[in-house]
Amino acid sequence: MTATWKDVREWILSRNPDVTELDAETDIIDTRIISSLQFVELVLHVEELRGAMLESAEIDLDAFRTLKGIEENFLRP
Repeated sequence: MTATWKDVREWILSRNPDVTELDAETDIIDTRIISSLQFVELVLHVEELRGAMLESAEIDLDAFRTLKGIEENFLRP
């Protein structure tokens, strides 16, 4: 089964109990849903979901702004 943005959403919600809803287009950086420390964990989680490490050139903040962006940039075959 291929991972989707919903898998990333569940991970974020499990670590942020104050966040009750999170849609695919919410900017998780500007809204501070993801802190700078959590960002590193998020990158590692995305690597785990895709089954491969990210190259340092792939780790662009804009690619991680939304759940849909994460799916489009990292989780699609």
